[in-house]
Amino acid sequence: MKSDPIVPARRVASVKEYYFSRKLREVAALNAEGKDIISLGIGGPDRMPDQAVVDALSADASRPDSHSYQPYVGIAPLRRAFADWYSRVYGVELDPDKEIQPLIGSKEGILHISLAFLNPGDAVLVPDPGYPTYTSVSRLAEAEVIPYSLTADSGWMPDFEALEQMPLERVKLMWVNYPHMPTGTPATLELFRRLIDFGHRHGIVIAHDNPYSFILNDTPLSILQVEGAKDIAIEMNSLSKSHNMAGWRMGMLASNPQFVEWVLKVKSNIDSGQFRPLQKAAVEALALGPQWFAELNSVYASRRKVAEKIMDALGCSFDPAQKGLFLWGRIPDSADSSEALADAVLYGARVFITPGFIFGANGERYIRISLCATEENMRRALDRIKVWKQGAEKIS
Repeated sequence: MKSDPIVPARRVASVKEYYFSRKLREVAALNAEGKDIISLGIGGPDRMPDQAVVDALSADASRPDSHSYQPYVGIAPLRRAFADWYSRVYGVELDPDKEIQPLIGSKEGILHISLAFLNPGDAVLVPDPGYPTYTSVSRLAEAEVIPYSLTADSGWMPDFEALEQMPLERVKLMWVNYPHMPTGTPATLELFRRLIDFGHRHGIVIAHDNPYSFILNDTPLSILQVEGAKDIAIEMNSLSKSHNMAGWRMGMLASNPQFVEWVLKVKSNIDSGQFRPLQKAAVEALALGPQWFAELNSVYASRRKVAEKIMDALGCSFDPAQKGLFLWGRIPDSADSSEALADAVLYGARVFITPGFIFGANGERYIRISLCATEENMRRALDRIKVWKQGAEKIS
């Protein structure tokens, strides 16, 4: 008897393999051939966390009582440390017992928030350009993705008049992210006020993803600083970029107790808590003061200068006011596409940069350079690109 072929769930067909998952295999294959690719693609900090953070991890990992399951809500000292951090750097007061939920990184939080609020057929407002996971997770949740356009002409800010004209009846959730990835547009309190007003008037949860507010940015802002924000907004934050702890997977979300409770219902059925030594180390990281960020940003500032020279060498234009861990630039008219330019640089100069098309249709004529490489390697990349450009008749 012949059985029908096994097929995956429809949701699997609705998404593609993450671009970096596929492209990094390609880069690895080139490196295996001895090509020595310099990666300026992914935003994974290359520097160490503070030594006190590593010491806290090691000390707690040596305890015999550290290796059991941990609370789904995280240990109390971690929740208090997140609350103290928000009070100190954003001026936002949070109840550590009811308004904070630790996460295994904010990427996990995107899934948990989506599953907590979206039914199949609901709609989600997703920025274009924006973090691709907002779109892919929305599709996995069987929601309709409605892109909202961000353009250079609008300063990469939402067009609220255009938003008001959209079909909002089924929209339950809106993803926002400032300082914006990939464009580096900084947050403003006026933007946050308009977003909160928009969410209140239309009954739309505003989910703000906020991992970049400390990188090359003197004025960290939180959407929760706006009056009434907790009633309609959820903010995620992370230690990945700000504390060089990307692989540790330490993040959090903050909102009103009801929203946090709904997210916890989802999360507690998916994971079994985080390793306690990681949580104890995160407590140490959250206590770091201005000197930590000053030293961190001095390194990124030097790298940023080299990234700007790379953009110039490629004939790209950029806004020098960008914040965060990347530099976003418009490609020259002679380039066929962002992907074609990125591949030409990869194979011609042996430098991996990110094409803007992966962030949405509005990113097609842009590239992104990560600052997560040593200044020495960035200068090597610049030299390679200059040599390659001298021998290239046209960027294609």
